[in-house]
Amino acid sequence: MQAGIATAANARAAALWRDADTVLLDMDGTLLDLAFDNWFWLEAVPRCLARHRAEATDVVRRELFAHFDRVRGTLDWYCLDYWSRELALDLRELKAASSHRIRFLPGAREFLAVARRSGKRLVLVTNAHGETLAVKKAVSGLGACFDRCVSSHEFGCPKESAAFWPALRAAVGFDPARTLFVDDSQPVLDAAAHYGLAGIVGVTRPDSQQPARDVAPHTAIEGVAAFLG
Repeated sequence: MQAGIATAANARAAALWRDADTVLLDMDGTLLDLAFDNWFWLEAVPRCLARHRAEATDVVRRELFAHFDRVRGTLDWYCLDYWSRELALDLRELKAASSHRIRFLPGAREFLAVARRSGKRLVLVTNAHGETLAVKKAVSGLGACFDRCVSSHEFGCPKESAAFWPALRAAVGFDPARTLFVDDSQPVLDAAAHYGLAGIVGVTRPDSQQPARDVAPHTAIEGVAAFLG
């Protein structure tokens, strides 16, 4: 992101922050480095599955990635139960065993400390399966930073779904005109905007090991550290 564009976007994001009473924050790719999830699903799971099936990793990877594409954007895409059943693997054990790789994105821990003192209501809103959320809360201490942590699995539909947002509002209670939502997923940001949230901000560097992504037309920041000024 060019310096002038980034500065203007950061200023817009800061204004949305100031105007918000409730702040809804995504977890993976917004607060926690998506590098862990990308490694887990794109490297660790294919290797583990190849060993389990005694097949070549490249063959298994192509088959697995095709399966990913078929369910992407649905609740199954995020569901440990679904993938454990479909792949006949103990993904809970694999995720727990690799949890030492979970990291905050640059500046995210510091941002949360400031946000917690701001007096705003903070709600973690994630598509992660409940057991994944529990593992990541235990490793990172995220639970102590929020007034409430919500998994979309509680509502039976992902954040990309139009049905998710009224269900979240009924469960959590927020004024769309005074709510800020920060996420890294374009389809999720689009769904939130379509619902009518006034403050939509997209993170462009969800994976610290990858280049920035485009989240247009939404206000874009490289990471939540931008809210710190």
